Amino acid sequence: MSATVHHLGRDSAPSLEPLMSLVASDMNQVNSVILDRMQSEIPLIPKLAGHLIAGGGKRMRPMLTLAAAKLIGYPGDRHFKLAAAVEFIHTATLLHDDVVDGSDLRRGKAAANLIFGNPATVLVGDFLFSRAFELMVEDGSLKVLKILSNASAVIAEGEVNQLTAQRKIDTSEDRYLDIIGAKTAALFAAASRISAVVAECDEEAELALDSYGRNLGIAFQLVDDAIDYSSDRETMGKDAGDDFREGKVTLPVILAYARGSEEDRKFWKDAIIGHKSSDEDLARATDLLRSTGAIDDTMSRARHYGQRAIDALGIFTSGKAREAMTEAVEFAISRAY
Repeated sequence: MSATVHHLGRDSAPSLEPLMSLVASDMNQVNSVILDRMQSEIPLIPKLAGHLIAGGGKRMRPMLTLAAAKLIGYPGDRHFKLAAAVEFIHTATLLHDDVVDGSDLRRGKAAANLIFGNPATVLVGDFLFSRAFELMVEDGSLKVLKILSNASAVIAEGEVNQLTAQRKIDTSEDRYLDIIGAKTAALFAAASRISAVVAECDEEAELALDSYGRNLGIAFQLVDDAIDYSSDRETMGKDAGDDFREGKVTLPVILAYARGSEEDRKFWKDAIIGHKSSDEDLARATDLLRSTGAIDDTMSRARHYGQRAIDALGIFTSGKAREAMTEAVEFAISRAY
């Protein structure tokens, strides 16, 4: 194995294309499993599930499962069903999130709950969770089942933790990192690790892939936090300022509140409890985030976690898989620019 470490930053804009090309043929196998297992005799189930699954998502989490298999030279096919299980878990959490958040958009389309209603959206999310566990059980590995079921539980804990922190301006940075480590990074970590399990790699490889996914997941979420205030509907596939209007205390807000004047802190308190949610209030919030360096510092932290993800790949042999997984991290960071 090579210990060469890559670093963030390249001459050309980073892209997901190398990762997508690396796993393209394998992804066809995964998509076949997804399409087969989302079917039901109840027509509403595939219709609602298909609304989101076919909605243009990058499928980054299952791609990580497939890329990790390439990285370690796994020759089998067990990871196809497991990558589909990862996507079902992710899709189920998105359906539930849209109900909890009252979202209007998901991936640039109307959120499923607006079209089909909250009860159907929640229940189809439950259906997809069940399909994911069927796929895990079919694989037959108790260790894989433990990793993915634990990730599912941790995601739910993270969502509840975020819900209880909603509209609480005194949320600490440590608590927020705990929230995103659970609700976002846990599935990235599990998705990356399970290929090492089915390939019967040693613990060092397992933990390295877990670290890669976990740190990438944190970086990915921190960038999402930043671009919620600095991007637009076309780029994000959702409305800018959704976090602000929903009273979500994300890292940029935590930093801006800590650094603000007494007047600024009063604005944040009023905004987070829902008393300031107009476009003018969002514009002021964005100005405060920029003037206090909160967005820049959120991106700096994202780059830190991105570098940790890249460093975790240092134990693996250089090649197309490692290069593609490295560039995927760089792409995750570059989305903000």
